[in-house]
Amino acid sequence: MSAGNGFLSTEQLINLTAFDADGEKIGSVGQVYRDDATGRPEWVTVKTGWFGMKESFVPLDGARSDGEALHVPHLKNVVKDAPRVDADQHLDVEEERRLYQHYGLAGSHGSGNGKAQRTAVDAPGIATGTYVDDRDKGRGGKPGEDELVRSEERLHVGTANEEVGRARLKKVVVTENVTTTVPVSHEEVRVVREPIREGERVRGDIDEAETEVTLHAERAVTRKETVPVERVRLETEKVTEQKEVSDTVRKEQIRYEEGKDGRRDEGRRGPRR
Repeated sequence: MSAGNGFLSTEQLINLTAFDADGEKIGSVGQVYRDDATGRPEWVTVKTGWFGMKESFVPLDGARSDGEALHVPHLKNVVKDAPRVDADQHLDVEEERRLYQHYGLAGSHGSGNGKAQRTAVDAPGIATGTYVDDRDKGRGGKPGEDELVRSEERLHVGTANEEVGRARLKKVVVTENVTTTVPVSHEEVRVVREPIREGERVRGDIDEAETEVTLHAERAVTRKETVPVERVRLETEKVTEQKEVSDTVRKEQIRYEEGKDGRRDEGRRGPRR
């Protein structure tokens, strides 16, 4: 099984993370075990327990890989409770029988003579898609001999939060002219003449003399004070809009042809066996 034939390389497989039937993470793949007779991948060990110190055996029957994760049709607690088997270079028949019984697959695998062993290898591969064992179908052909796996891409659309701009408040000082009207008063001199009444005693010397009065006037004065008048702040408002997203996805199509030259082969109308 090579990466060029649609199988994952050793490095890719070992780095896969196993997920259970509910999509819950179990642990990373540790080792892969192949059947000594057929060379077919049968088991993987998954690192479980505290800090991945324990390795639990998981059958590849029904497992599938999307190239990034290994999905097994068993629950996490079933995997963690699997019989403890030392993850060395061989898995003997009795150990494998106990494991199959634990997963409810007893008697469905093995070579039939009770002598087949599973050997850990450092360069295994597992096909992307669903792992299918021909023996489950009751036929003895090689994997992929009379079947094709059709794949297609799925488009997953989500949202990502990104920074698109900045808004800020800045306070500056400006000067403006303010004009207002205020009443002011002042004193003016007015000459008043009154005649001396008859009989009124007033000293009347002829000489030079002078007198004066003090004049007063109001003037406009200004005084400034600083007072707070309002609060200004920034708020953000989330606005949701509908946006169309389009992309291209690829999918495979399988066409049916009969005969070597593409014409209907009359000799192959019977049922396939």
